[in-house]
Amino acid sequence: MTRVEPSMPIMQQQPSVTDESLGSPFRAYEFSDADFRRLKRMIFDYAGISLNDNKKPMAYSRLTKRIRQLGHANFREYLDFVEHADSEEHVRFINALTTNLTYFFREAHHFTILAEHLLKVYDDEPLTIWSAACSTGEEPYSIAMAVIEAFGSDTPPVRIIASDLDTDALASAQRGVYALDKVASLTPQRLKRFFLKGSGDQAGFARIRPQVQRLVEFRQVNLHEDSWPIDGPLAAIFCRNVMIYFNKETQTRILDRFAPLLRRDGLLFAGHSENFFYNARDTFRIRGKTVYELA
Repeated sequence: MTRVEPSMPIMQQQPSVTDESLGSPFRAYEFSDADFRRLKRMIFDYAGISLNDNKKPMAYSRLTKRIRQLGHANFREYLDFVEHADSEEHVRFINALTTNLTYFFREAHHFTILAEHLLKVYDDEPLTIWSAACSTGEEPYSIAMAVIEAFGSDTPPVRIIASDLDTDALASAQRGVYALDKVASLTPQRLKRFFLKGSGDQAGFARIRPQVQRLVEFRQVNLHEDSWPIDGPLAAIFCRNVMIYFNKETQTRILDRFAPLLRRDGLLFAGHSENFFYNARDTFRIRGKTVYELA
């Protein structure tokens, strides 16, 4: 999922200076409170993300690179451009304001629960799982590894749909290549079974093995849009650490739309910091730690 995080403090209007780390002139851009209010409305309209007032410095630092590339004089000019641009520029705008923070087998108990659940409900019909905010791929690939282990086969009867709004994150996920420090927390057994260690110009990286990649299908999905290219029934939905960036109304609407996509015995996995199910207590009930089932 895609998270929004604070970054650099806002720069004050000043003459051009040199950013030595970039080796190029770096100037300040006018970014008024009115500009920020407009930016917040736009990111909500495009992606359903609700930015708090304290995110203004983050927004400034994330967007100045794009403003500089386009040659705009200030944020007002840039926002005018985005509003009249095509959807590709809207995606660039969204990508700049979102951060992908994830790792393999995050909240490990979820994968234990998932494996036990799939073995219990499997009835000779293929099972489908949706990773609804897959970021750079660690979550759906963790699901795939857990499924292979559970069924004791490299070709388990499971299909994984992995989606995200961020096209850059999806491209990284599809490549399936990770720096070694990103896989360092995995057991030696999983590393050997599920990854290929790079050599030569790929030294310092590991690639997901083909049998894991084959289980995952990537798609761009905006949870804020009215239609999703996702069909049920689903054995499980993972939507972790993204709903906290939506307001209560948007959370409730998304949860209400998840429900009919799930099998009657399907599970919904949420993030450890998410506590929004009072908005959908008529739809979901708690099954375990941050795991929910249909009410």
